Amino acid sequence: MKAFELLKINETAFKLAQTAGLRLGDCRYVSLYLEYEDMRGDGEKVTYIVSHLAVKYHVSERTVYNLIKRMQCNIDAAGFD
Repeated sequence: MKAFELLKINETAFKLAQTAGLRLGDCRYVSLYLEYEDMRGDGEKVTYIVSHLAVKYHVSERTVYNLIKRMQCNIDAAGFD
């Protein structure tokens, strides 16, 4: 498969993600966000979760906060076909 073919197949999804402020590299952090959601569901405090995830995934706490913000963004698919 060529790069163009991958882009063409996923063009709408990539455009939606770009509009929402997501970055292609954010896909590396899906498991981080899932773990964040699990810990929040267990009643853990955000500051503890962020600190824990920053250490576990070898990123800064600011990066974790930014990822959470981007992942929680609502995406409006209206106007995309």
